[in-house]
Amino acid sequence: MRTPRRSTAPLAFVVTAGPTREFIDPVRFLSNPSTGRMGFEVARAAASRGHRVALVAGPVSLKTPKGVARVDVVSARDMLAAVLSRLDDLGRGPVRVVFVATAAVADWRPAECAAVKLKKGAMRPVLKLVRNPDILKTVAERRAAEGAAPLLVGFAAETGDPVAEALRKCREKNLAMVVANDVTEPGAGFGTPTNRAALVRRDGSVRRLPLMSKAALARRIVRECEDLCS
Repeated sequence: MRTPRRSTAPLAFVVTAGPTREFIDPVRFLSNPSTGRMGFEVARAAASRGHRVALVAGPVSLKTPKGVARVDVVSARDMLAAVLSRLDDLGRGPVRVVFVATAAVADWRPAECAAVKLKKGAMRPVLKLVRNPDILKTVAERRAAEGAAPLLVGFAAETGDPVAEALRKCREKNLAMVVANDVTEPGAGFGTPTNRAALVRRDGSVRRLPLMSKAALARRIVRECEDLCS
């Protein structure tokens, strides 16, 4: 199947994928079930359409898509540093930059990480947490201050009303679009080859998509990014 011709000049994509891990000690950590498949498909779709792609991946076991420059990270702070570095590199050129944040980033991390494995008797029943940086919000604020804000696309993997949460994220974080889905729906949660999503733009428009493969959804997301940049 031939790839449709894109309608815009080549873009530069920075894509995050997978979970992050926040360690309690060298063998225990807080994380989530994200496999990274959605982000890898977005990176693959963007590269297949001739865009330059940097993929910042949390701990996953997926092969790097052809034509994609991959950086592996572990924690939320690692991911933020890698994203800012890639955006700085890409922002120096004339190409429009798109940041697609598909990663399921841990909102919290342990206040302390023990240097050695904690024995059962030494562990406390209450774990003190501190908030991790909000990667999308940080990128929006820093890049806007520098006068080089990329097109920002977020994801909202929710339960209940994902569209309402997507609209909130768009407006509070100044995002161009949020891809929203209800992870409790059959075929739309973590680790599945399919997804059922709604594309929510900052202007309040909502495009509800049927159940489709993550590869097909990724191609749709990339085309939406091209449209937003045209």
